Amino acid sequence: MSNIASYYGIYPRTLQRHYKKQISGFDSWNQKPHCEDYLIYPKNIGEYLSLDEVSLSKGELYTYLTNKNARSKQGTLVACVKGIKSDDIITAIERIPLEQRKQVKEVTLDMANNMNLTAKICFPNAKIVTDRFHVVKLVTEALQHVRVQHRWKAIEDENKAIEAAKKARKKHKPIVLSNGDTKKQLLARSRYILAKKTNDWTPNQKQRAELLCNLYPNIQQAYKHTLEFRSIYQEKCKVKAKQREE
Repeated sequence: MSNIASYYGIYPRTLQRHYKKQISGFDSWNQKPHCEDYLIYPKNIGEYLSLDEVSLSKGELYTYLTNKNARSKQGTLVACVKGIKSDDIITAIERIPLEQRKQVKEVTLDMANNMNLTAKICFPNAKIVTDRFHVVKLVTEALQHVRVQHRWKAIEDENKAIEAAKKARKKHKPIVLSNGDTKKQLLARSRYILAKKTNDWTPNQKQRAELLCNLYPNIQQAYKHTLEFRSIYQEKCKVKAKQREE
């Protein structure tokens, strides 16, 4: 906008004001009275929808209902509602005719209860699918929780060793592993290693991972289960995916 204003030799604010008042049609927009609370575009609804919360400017949360078949192009947005309260979301979405909402076959959403309730009420014939991203994130967080527990234990042990050395008037020398890490450092630096697949590790990361697994077998076990779980989503055949799950 500033470049266009500069090209024509006018103030940017003047051009912005002219666009808003004269060109954009904002004043005559049929959704203007409620645009700060919700927007709905019934014509964009499809058989496969996605319902998710999005953090926009200043950390404000909005709930977005989108058409997955539009693939983020024109016609993707079905509804946008300010906030994440299920009552507000349901009230806005129910402004879309029921006959259109009954045609929805599937709604993908996160693991929040308010989203699940909204989908069940607004789309009575739709199958509810939990978004892969949120499920994998939960599993990954559980893996990192195991690592963090060991790290706090390592910090506690080191503090005790330092205190004992002070009482004995000796200099504390932490145990250094073959890669130059202490146990505390090993656990801290392994965070990103556990988020990767084994074939994506660098030589240094592989060495650190081997030390980690040897010292903490339950981290190795948790990492193995995480990879097995993620591999389920790589299967294109539902039958094979179900077999992996079992």
